[in-house]
Amino acid sequence: MYLLQPQPEITTSSLIKSLPSSNSALNLDPIQLTSWVTLQTEVQQVDWLILHFNHWFSHLNVRLVRGDFEPEYFPASEQAPASIQFAHGFLNSALHEISHWSIAGDQRRLLADLGYWYAPDGRSAEQQALFEQVEVKPQAIEWLYSQALGRKFRVSLDNLTGDGGNGSSFKDHVYAQVHAYFNAEAKLPRDAKRFIDCLCICTRSGKTLQSDEFHREMLD
Repeated sequence: MYLLQPQPEITTSSLIKSLPSSNSALNLDPIQLTSWVTLQTEVQQVDWLILHFNHWFSHLNVRLVRGDFEPEYFPASEQAPASIQFAHGFLNSALHEISHWSIAGDQRRLLADLGYWYAPDGRSAEQQALFEQVEVKPQAIEWLYSQALGRKFRVSLDNLTGDGGNGSSFKDHVYAQVHAYFNAEAKLPRDAKRFIDCLCICTRSGKTLQSDEFHREMLD
């Protein structure tokens, strides 16, 4: 998927230096049928993520689905809930697609692929610059998700056969966006906050994410 169009946000939660474990977060019923720390393979981790995401967000009539091909979002119909389909069963792809979904507003969630426009691999420098501009927030949120799971996060410029752009500058922007959430310069989307709360309860014994866990050199 190659995102080339800005998107509106749901901005009902903010972060100030840490992600607080509020009473509302503790009442989310973050069921954990298998302990995250005992999982040894990516397949097991993906199964865990699907099970728990689908439980935590069932009230929004959406499900996370392991895909065999490229990622795609299918809006809800009378016959089925909305589906966030991630690529090839990869955990990183699942986190990335969840980040896009969590940013999309209610109206975009009614549209196929959340209403995004895409350009294939091999983008021009101008197209790549637009891609990077739109990808900063989703990848910053994906980094928060990855950290909550204790996984290394890697930024993606996603343009192997085209102009790769300025990778260092893009990393700077992702880093700055993460800290903008912690410093209350930007608001975290409602469902991103819920997802992080649930992950932290299950994987970190409720310990919230802290701003000092995120360093620029971690992206290199």
